[in-house]
Amino acid sequence: MDFNYVAYGQDKRLVKGKIPATSMEAAQRLLSHSGYQILSIKPLTPFFNTAGSFNFSKVKPREVILFSRQLALLLESGTDIVTSLELLQEQTTNKLFREIIGEIVNDIRGGSSLSLAMSKHPKAFPPLYHRVIAAGEQGGSLEVVLRNLASFVQRNVETEKKVKSALTYPGVVAVVGILVLLLMVTFVLPAFTSLYSQMGTELPTPTRILIGLSDFFESWGLYVIGIFIIAVTALVIYMRTPMGRYHRDRIALKLPVIGRILLLSELSRACQTMSLLFKAGLPLPEIMNQATAAANNKLISNALADVQHDLIRGEGLSRPMTKNPLFLPMMVQMVSVGEETGKLDDTLATVSATYDTETDDRISAAISMIQPVMTIAIGLVVGFIAVALVSSMYSLYGQIG
Repeated sequence: MDFNYVAYGQDKRLVKGKIPATSMEAAQRLLSHSGYQILSIKPLTPFFNTAGSFNFSKVKPREVILFSRQLALLLESGTDIVTSLELLQEQTTNKLFREIIGEIVNDIRGGSSLSLAMSKHPKAFPPLYHRVIAAGEQGGSLEVVLRNLASFVQRNVETEKKVKSALTYPGVVAVVGILVLLLMVTFVLPAFTSLYSQMGTELPTPTRILIGLSDFFESWGLYVIGIFIIAVTALVIYMRTPMGRYHRDRIALKLPVIGRILLLSELSRACQTMSLLFKAGLPLPEIMNQATAAANNKLISNALADVQHDLIRGEGLSRPMTKNPLFLPMMVQMVSVGEETGKLDDTLATVSATYDTETDDRISAAISMIQPVMTIAIGLVVGFIAVALVSSMYSLYGQIG
């Protein structure tokens, strides 16, 4: 497996590259032994993933949440790690997850640590997860770390669901409206068009517009659909590139209403990640490295990476954040207070909870605002079609009379 990394070399120059290794920990050890100071390291995911491409099973976050809580409970009761994992393996209904747990058990019996065994299965346990587990193993607080991870994953899942619900509703309504319009223009209007042409009547302007649209789609509809499919395919391919993802995330943050929700969601995720890792006992540069990798938005990821660079130079955490407007004033102020009081994990958790609450409020307000707007928009389209058809009928009756 290959990993992309960003690090400082022995000459203090910034170096970017790719290194093959069996796990992220192994890649970090190789780079450290080579004299590199790691800033960021991520697994390299190919455009087409051939490994396991025929395995359609997927480990869902709720299964990881349940696994974490049950494992913490078993360990607290005094059950050893191997027996605990075997019990959980028997209870797991997901075939892929059962196989993963079995492989983890075999690795532990072979002398591996739990975190190292988990690192081999990124489909179930992302780098952030097994890195926190490693910190829990070193600090002797594995049960506490597992419970914190379960809460962390659950909050992330809930936040993502809320954001998706705010984005899904207007999209579904818009698609339905477009389909209804296309059906009417393609199938309903041609029947009226043939009737009007036989009668030779003079038609109102709205009717002529609809008939023109119907004739256009009848003549060029297949070409329009083909161009649309090609454009969407090209856009999806471009979005998979680093530059495409950057532009997509940049536009997303600038969208009215939705942009603020996405920003709050990403900042909440970053604060929650940093708080979790800080409680686990990781050093601050490593915390920023993991928070950067966990960010879903490329702009936020780049902003956190810039903070990490300045942090390594001795500027602290809050001061570099003031240089980027993506970090909202409350977050910067609370981080500064946390640095001064030595309670950075608590202040970050407070910021995360505050942003989650604001995100919920804004999502509710957005949905309540989007519903009438979309209803009015669809009503206007349907009303225009109805007026065009009714006015043409009255014109036809008037000319016959």
